Amino acid sequence: MTADRDDTLTERARLALARPDLLRERAYVDGAWLDGEAVIEVTNPATGRVLGRIPDLGREAALAAVAAADRAQADWARRTAKERATVLRRWFELINVHIDDLARLMTAEQGKPLAEARGEVAYAAAFLEWFAEEGRRAYGDLIPGHQGDKRLLVMKQAVGVVAAITPWNFPAAMITRKVGPALAAGCTVVLKPSELTPFSALALAALGEEAGVPPGVFSVVTGRPGPIGEVMTDDPRVAKFTFTGSTGVGKLLAARCMGTVKRVSLELGGNAPFIVLDDADLDAAVEGAIASKFRNTGQTCVCANRFLVHDRVYDAFAERLAARAATLRIGDGLEGPTDQGPLINAAALAKARGHVDDALGLGARLLTGGEVLPAPGAFFSPAVLRDVPARALLNREETFGPVAGLIRVADEAEAVRVANDTRAGLAAYVYTRDASRCWRMAEGLRYGMVGLNTGLVSTEVAPFGGVKESGLGREGSRYGLDEYLDTKLINWSV
Repeated sequence: MTADRDDTLTERARLALARPDLLRERAYVDGAWLDGEAVIEVTNPATGRVLGRIPDLGREAALAAVAAADRAQADWARRTAKERATVLRRWFELINVHIDDLARLMTAEQGKPLAEARGEVAYAAAFLEWFAEEGRRAYGDLIPGHQGDKRLLVMKQAVGVVAAITPWNFPAAMITRKVGPALAAGCTVVLKPSELTPFSALALAALGEEAGVPPGVFSVVTGRPGPIGEVMTDDPRVAKFTFTGSTGVGKLLAARCMGTVKRVSLELGGNAPFIVLDDADLDAAVEGAIASKFRNTGQTCVCANRFLVHDRVYDAFAERLAARAATLRIGDGLEGPTDQGPLINAAALAKARGHVDDALGLGARLLTGGEVLPAPGAFFSPAVLRDVPARALLNREETFGPVAGLIRVADEAEAVRVANDTRAGLAAYVYTRDASRCWRMAEGLRYGMVGLNTGLVSTEVAPFGGVKESGLGREGSRYGLDEYLDTKLINWSV
């Protein structure tokens, strides 16, 4: 135990937070900070050392949070949109004031490079700013009546209590992308963050409390997903359920929600194609590939998973991508500038290595990387493979790691056919300098988002979401607000 305490103290010292109180080891329910009899250890994936511990709460705490949200919702919804916007705006400002602390905390619990963590915190804050304003534009309609004595009015009202489950790969942005529109619309939220990365969520809750978010309007229940998730999906007081995570888990949770016919939003897995056609700017395509594939060490749902490269530029692109990937700096983000952090845990490390081994066993060639680096830390060198066969795991599963597998295609039509040959449909990327091709590819790819000559598609002002088995609904933008509003008809006889 002494060694464990020493390790934790070492991790805390490395954090060097200007506000140490932002590292909270208690859950936040109905405006109170709660302990629990059981705890879950949270480990820094770069060092393998324990960063801290959180309460392993369960059904009773989740029920208490839902009850508090139910009590608080009517009063919160009665506030004017401007009053709610003022609270969200204060929250946005406090996040920006403490961006350095929040970034260091995120790097310690999740592993991403410090510069990326800072970018995510800014991105997270942007959702609060955007929806603070967008909530004031939840307009209705006046429809010409179907009879002379009838007036038809359409109004938008808050759905009610929202339950949200968020993942470990973006532990701040995935929260505000849900909580921002929900609170702006007049809903209350019970959040279950990933037990792998809870400290970003709890720090956000602390700043939300300072910003004036009332008790019960936003609660954070920590613990193992099973008991908490059951309350979220089964309790009839929860009107809407929103989840970001794996496709398999999302399907199971959505099915449970149908027991009470909740509104459901799902942002699930992807299998993103990155298409490089023969007229592409190869230097731009390589940089776009680096941004898409290796951001957050390949642990994003929209990162490129399959590289479909035209035969005429295949060899040149493969050589340039491998050379560029080999320059990426790997290391602990709290120890200096890095481009690649660790994977989240040993299971993720094993999956990345397994996908490389599978492809090599089927005849692919490794151009760079693909090695598990010596412990401590779950580090994996960015891998680029060429001549990956269609049946390889790299093409059929979401790798969620820094592994780029290249497939040769003969023409535009084959690229579209191969890209669409998946049940996933979240994001796709295309590099071409032909405007007509841009239109054809954008229209032909069955994905919720298409990046044309860019490797990054996410922004708070644009809709984020997929088709097929990649999810339901949209987050961000004006479309994201609608996910938390019911449309009510008033048929008025005058």
